Amino acid sequence: MTLCHLAPHELALTIAPETFGFSDTAELLQEPLPWIGQARAETAARFGLTMDQPDYNLFVLGEVGSGRSSLLQQLMREVAANKPVPPDLCYLHNFDAPERPRALRMPAGQGRMLRQLMAQMSKTLQKEIPQRLDGPDFKAESAHLEKTYKQEESGAYAELDAFAEARNFALYREDGHLIFTLLGAKGKALTESEARSLPKEQRAQVEQAEQELRAEIARYLDKVRPMERLKNEGLAALRRQTIKPLLEHELQAIRLELKKQIKDTLKLGRYLDRVMQDVLDNLDVFRAAEAEPGLDDEIRQEELASVLARYRVNLVVDNEGLRGAPVIIEDNPSYHSLFGSVEYQAEEDVLLTDFSRIRAGSLLKAHGGYLMLHVRDLLTDDLVWEKLRRFSRTGRLQIEEPMQMFAPMATVSLTPEALDIHVKIVLIGATEEYYLLQEADPEFARRFRVKVDFAESFLASAQTYAASAVFVSHTCQRLGLPHFTATAVARLLEDAHREVDDQARQSATFARMEALVMEAAAVCRARAGARVEADDVSAALQARRLRHDYPDQRLQETITDGERLISLQGEKAGQINGLTQIDLGDYRFGFPVRVTARTSAGEDGLVNVEREVALSGPIHDKGVLILHSYLSTLFAAQAPLALDATLVFEQEYHGIEGDSASCAELYALLSCLSGLPLKQGIAVTGAVNQHGEVLPVGGLNEKIEGFYRVCAQAGLSGEQGVLIPQRNRRHLMLSTEVTQAVAQGLFHVYTAEHVSEGIELLTGHASGLPGTTSGYAPDTVLGRAQVTLQAYRRACHLADHPRPGRRRGR
Repeated sequence: MTLCHLAPHELALTIAPETFGFSDTAELLQEPLPWIGQARAETAARFGLTMDQPDYNLFVLGEVGSGRSSLLQQLMREVAANKPVPPDLCYLHNFDAPERPRALRMPAGQGRMLRQLMAQMSKTLQKEIPQRLDGPDFKAESAHLEKTYKQEESGAYAELDAFAEARNFALYREDGHLIFTLLGAKGKALTESEARSLPKEQRAQVEQAEQELRAEIARYLDKVRPMERLKNEGLAALRRQTIKPLLEHELQAIRLELKKQIKDTLKLGRYLDRVMQDVLDNLDVFRAAEAEPGLDDEIRQEELASVLARYRVNLVVDNEGLRGAPVIIEDNPSYHSLFGSVEYQAEEDVLLTDFSRIRAGSLLKAHGGYLMLHVRDLLTDDLVWEKLRRFSRTGRLQIEEPMQMFAPMATVSLTPEALDIHVKIVLIGATEEYYLLQEADPEFARRFRVKVDFAESFLASAQTYAASAVFVSHTCQRLGLPHFTATAVARLLEDAHREVDDQARQSATFARMEALVMEAAAVCRARAGARVEADDVSAALQARRLRHDYPDQRLQETITDGERLISLQGEKAGQINGLTQIDLGDYRFGFPVRVTARTSAGEDGLVNVEREVALSGPIHDKGVLILHSYLSTLFAAQAPLALDATLVFEQEYHGIEGDSASCAELYALLSCLSGLPLKQGIAVTGAVNQHGEVLPVGGLNEKIEGFYRVCAQAGLSGEQGVLIPQRNRRHLMLSTEVTQAVAQGLFHVYTAEHVSEGIELLTGHASGLPGTTSGYAPDTVLGRAQVTLQAYRRACHLADHPRPGRRRGR
C-alpha cells in the first residue's frame, strides 16, 4: 500500500468533441430520440403497456427530471397508435326509471351520429306531426268519428230533452254542463220565488219530476261517456295511425345510418322502440296551439320541450377522429375530473338534474387506452384514493356525487348505469412512495405488477453520448434555440458526469441538462452568437452558481475574517482540517472544519462531544464507534485501553451527520497520543472501517473545491492539498480552476487505501504497521502512541492500587 499523488488529468473527465462525428447539433435533427441509459425501464414499460391481462398496471418510479413522465407519454402514444379505437359512450333517458339513465356504447363516431340523428328527428317531429294532424285525410277521418259520435249523442240527448219537456223542464247545455229549469203554464221559466209559491201538492209533483229527471240525466251520462271515450280512443288511434308511419320512417333511417354492429345493438333497438312509444303517447303536446283554444301556449311549449328533451343523446365520450387508443394525462385528478360527475341546477330551492347533465371523467375517456396519474396528486385527497382503490379492485365505475347528502337544498338524485372500464393506469411516483405503497396498501399495490424503475445515473459510453447529443438537438428545435457545437455538447456531458460525481457514469436527470441548454443558449444570444460554444455553457454554469452560492460565500467570509478558525500553515498535534458538505437542495458546497482531539489517562474511553449534546446523527455516531473499535484493535496487545479521549468539531453548531470525518478524527487522536503534529495545510475526508481501510465518501468534489477556495483566498503556498480515499478516484470531477492549480504544483490531491498511508503523509513519520506481537517500533506513530497509552495504564493502575506507605487522596 502506497500513497498516491494524483496528476491533473486524473482529477476530472475530459470528453473529446472530435469523437462525436458532428460539428453541431443541427446535423442530428433527423435522428430519433431514444431512451438514454434507461434500457431496463424501457423494456419494463413496453411489457406493461402491451400486457392485456388485468392488474398489469404500471408504477413508474424515479427522480423528478429523469424523463419518467415524458418518456412514458411518448411510449404510451406509440403503443396506443397500434390499438383499436374504443367505442363512444352515450347516456340515454330511461323511460322506465328516469333517475337511472342507461349507458350505450357505440363504435367511434357513431355516438355523434346518433346524437345528430335524434336531434334531427326531434325537429322533424315538431314540424311534421302538426302538419299531418292538420292534413285533409286526418281531418276527414276525425270529422267522421266526430259526426258518428255527435249523431249517437244527439239521439240520446233528444230522448233526454223530450223526457225533460214532458215534465215541464227546459234542458240546455252551458260550458259542458247540463242545466234544467222549471217551466210555467205559458212555457216561461219560473223564478225561485215563483216555484216556492206553487201549491203544496204541485210542489210535490215538481220535486218528484225533478228527481226523475236527475235520474234520467245520470242514465244519459252513463250512456254518453262510453261513447265519448270511444270517440277519444278512436281519435287517438287515428292520430297514432297517422303519425306511426312517420316515426317508423325516421327511426328506420336512424337504424340504417347506424348499420355497423355494436355490442349494445339490442339496447339501442329497445331504446328506439321506447322512443316511438313515448312519442305516440304524447302526440297531444305536438299539436298546434290553435288546435286547442284556451291552452296556454307557453305551458304547451314547456311540455313539448320536456318531451323532446327525453330524446336527446348525452355523448359523454366522443372518440371520433381518434387514431388508436386514447392516452389521457390527468394532471389534476380531483374527484369529478377523474371519475366523472352529475351537474345540478337550482330551481325553487331544489337541485334538479337529468341524464343530459352527466359528465365523463378521465377514467371513462381513457377506456380502451391509457391513463397517467401522479401518486402525490392522488394522496392529497382521501376520497379520490379510496374510490380509485375500489375501481382498481372491480374495474367497474359508478358516476356519483359523494357530497350530495350534504347539499344545502333538496336534491333530485340520479344514478347513472355503472360501466365496466378497461384502462391501463400508469402511476408516476418517487421510489419511497412505491415502497410505502407496498407496505401500507399491498392489495392496491398488487394491481400494479409492472415496476418501471428509472435509474438516477447510467454507465457512459459513446452510444449514450450520441443519444445525449440527439436530446440536445431536439431540445433546441423544440424550444427554438440556437444549436450547440460539438465542444459545447462535450461540456454539457462533462457537467452530466459532475452531477453524479462519477467519471464512468452519467446523470439521468435530463431536466437539468435541458435547463442548462436553455441557459447556455441565453448566454449565446446575449453575445449575438450563431452557435452555442463550450464557453457559453461554462458561463451559464458559473452564473447558476452565483445565483445560489450566497451561503457558501458567507461561510468563506467567516474563515477569511477569522471568525471561524482554520489553520492552513504549519503543523499542530491533535488538530486537523476535516471536510464537510452542505446540501441545500438546489445547491451543494463544501468547506473545512477543524477537528480536535484531547486524551488523558482514564476509563471513559472515546467521547464524541457532538453525540453528547445531540448534535450528531446516527451515521456519524456509528463512524465514531467503528473508529473506537479500530483503535482498540491497534493496541489490543497492550490489554484494554486506559484512556479518556474527546473529539470535537470546533465551531460547529448545526449538527453533524455522516461518517466521512472518521479518518480525520482517527488521525487527530493518533496525533494527540503520539505527540506528532499534523500538517495543517492538508485537509482530510474519508471513512474508516474496523480493518483500517479507507472507504469512499460522498460530496467529494464540493469538499475539495471548498477547501481549495479557502486556501486560494489565503494564498496558495504549494504545500496545501487534500487527502481522499483511493476508492473515490473515479468520482473526481473537479473544476478547471482546481485542476490548473494542481498542474502548477500549487495544490495537491492525495489518495490513500489505508489509514496508515494518511498518517504517514500528515506526520512525516512511519505509521508502524504492521506491528509485532510485542508492539510497534518506537520511532513510529503507533509506537509513540503505544508509549503514551502504557503511561496512561500505569497511571490508572497506580490510582487503583497505591504503593505501600502512600495514602490515597480523598
